[in-house]
Order: sequence, then structure tokens, then C-alpha cells
Amino acid sequence: MVVKKYEANGITIEIDHDKCVGAGECVDVCPVEVFELVDDKATAPNIKECTECCLCVDSCPSSAISHSSC
Repeated sequence: MVVKKYEANGITIEIDHDKCVGAGECVDVCPVEVFELVDDKATAPNIKECTECCLCVDSCPSSAISHSSC
């Protein structure tokens, strides 16, 4: 299993790249542009901007994203 972990400001976002289908829903719904697609997989390079709204978790069609606040 390939799980990418991003941490900042007491927040942890984990993205399971085995589950991620690269739909980009997390990119589209995030109001502060935390996410980017890299090689058709979600990444969270801007986690410091996260407002903990959890829209990324709710929008992911493959349940690949987990968030410490959700």
C-alpha cells in the first residue's frame, strides 16, 4: 500500500495512492488549493493552507483521503 502523509499545523492528511483514481475532485472542491494532481494522483503540497473543512474527504469518489479533522 502506498500512502502519502502530509502534516502541518497539527493537521494530517493521508492519501492512499492505491485507491486514488486521479479524479481531481479534491483539487476542484478545496477552497484554499491544498491539493494538486501529480502523475494522476492527488497530493497535498499546500497543507499549511488547510482550513479543515473536510470537503476533500467528502468529495473523493474512491475514499482515498483521510483527514485528522474529519
